[in-house]
Amino acid sequence: QVQLVESGGGLVQAGGSLRLSCAASGSIRAIVTMGWYRQAPGKQRELVAAVTSGGSASYADSVKGRFTISRDNAKNTVYLQMNNLKPEDTAVYYCALRGVVTSPPTSEYNYWGRGTQVTVSS
Repeated sequence: QVQLVESGGGLVQAGGSLRLSCAASGSIRAIVTMGWYRQAPGKQRELVAAVTSGGSASYADSVKGRFTISRDNAKNTVYLQMNNLKPEDTAVYYCALRGVVTSPPTSEYNYWGRGTQVTVSS
């Protein structure tokens, strides 16, 4: 079974920085895509950033130039460096894995973390 442990959320003033981490454990052989979503109160969950196993990254327009996603394939860990945070970045941030291959194989390929709160004060 795959488990995700997220860390790094918290309260920060506008203009500040935070770094989120998400470590996946279990009998993992490969993870195609690792990413971060966020959900603000009263809003739908949205994709913030994602990175493939080959290192190709994509970002929501709202975070381009401020957030950087990276991953350590050897540790099955994904990071989200968030700089110049704005109050509108306040949300619960969820780690997401897509295309997970385990040994032995299972019918589950996608996983969500439990979420970590990021609050940016003005």
